[in-house]
Amino acid sequence: MSTRHSLDYASLESNNKWRNLPSPPGFSKSTSTKGPSKPAASLPLSRYDELKEKRAWDFAIAPAKSLPMQAFMLYMSGGGIQIWNLGIVFMLMLGPLQALAKINQAFAPFAPSTAADTKATSTLLLQKLAYLACNLLTIGVGLWKCRSMGLLPAGTADWLPYETRGQAPEISLF
Repeated sequence: MSTRHSLDYASLESNNKWRNLPSPPGFSKSTSTKGPSKPAASLPLSRYDELKEKRAWDFAIAPAKSLPMQAFMLYMSGGGIQIWNLGIVFMLMLGPLQALAKINQAFAPFAPSTAADTKATSTLLLQKLAYLACNLLTIGVGLWKCRSMGLLPAGTADWLPYETRGQAPEISLF
């Protein structure tokens, strides 16, 4: 003999003792999950733009925050030229290059609500410059590692094949 159990969620909603509590900050029942994200009704628009600007600064300095760990990985990989070291250096330098190629798309969600074009270069210019500087710093650490491994021509001996010599003077013994 089996009995079917069912739960009526509608009855739970009407008898809920927590029903009179206000919604959490930033929550709105009318906000759809399918469309672009909109500010919640309980948050003023200027406060929402300030929050987006703060998140843009956090995003802009994120590459600098990960730099100590990446430098430690480069240090621990050693100075030899092995496939592991080359892979680490390649990934270290490829990430910032890809990030810089998509800088406007990366900052589009943080654009203020008053911006006409969210992917324009002029929106959030200071944050984009900080992001550019942090990524260039990461590329610089990668180039330093390449130089310490001997992969970059840094000394005069590296340029000897391209050096031209003048005509030797004739020396006569008589």
